Amino acid sequence: MSAPKRREQLIAVARKTFAERGYDGTSVEEIAARAKVSKPVVYEHFGGKEGLYAVVVDREVTSLLDRIARALTGDHPRVLVEQAALALLDYIEGDTDGFRVLVRDSPVGSGGSFSSVLNEVAHQAESILDREFKSRGYDTKLAELYSQALVGMVALTGRWWLDVRKPRKEVVAAHLVNLAWNGLSHLDAKPSLTPGSKADD
Repeated sequence: MSAPKRREQLIAVARKTFAERGYDGTSVEEIAARAKVSKPVVYEHFGGKEGLYAVVVDREVTSLLDRIARALTGDHPRVLVEQAALALLDYIEGDTDGFRVLVRDSPVGSGGSFSSVLNEVAHQAESILDREFKSRGYDTKLAELYSQALVGMVALTGRWWLDVRKPRKEVVAAHLVNLAWNGLSHLDAKPSLTPGSKADD
């Protein structure tokens, strides 16, 4: 097997193993055994488990962000929210192992792969919300807060749906957008907590 083909084989085996067992539960020995190579072959290509994990995560991050970017083709904020939610659910359905790698615990110092993806998606959502806030006369400085809230809602629901797979992804996306959009369409310009619900000082 050529070096590039061996590298791709090791990445595919590692992706499956990290998805099943997580970073801490995976060893170079196990990856080598599953790939039917010796441990030094893994070290030669990636320098060790952390290097191999970084390559797998980088590919998954790129794949998910590309999928979401390609999906955002609408010209109305509601359509864009629908497209983003469906893109994430499509990724979970079609690349389950990749999503499992992203949401599992990552090694200390890796920056948290899934949180990095969410921050990038939230940044894209922020620019959409910024335009919507301007048109409604809301404080655009709060677009970042709302984008984080929206993306977090979709991401946590996606993690839940990863295992249950019911209802269908289109139904899940419709309900997410229902909650997000109908809430957004009736935002208070200056929301506040109801009296008595504030934490004690």
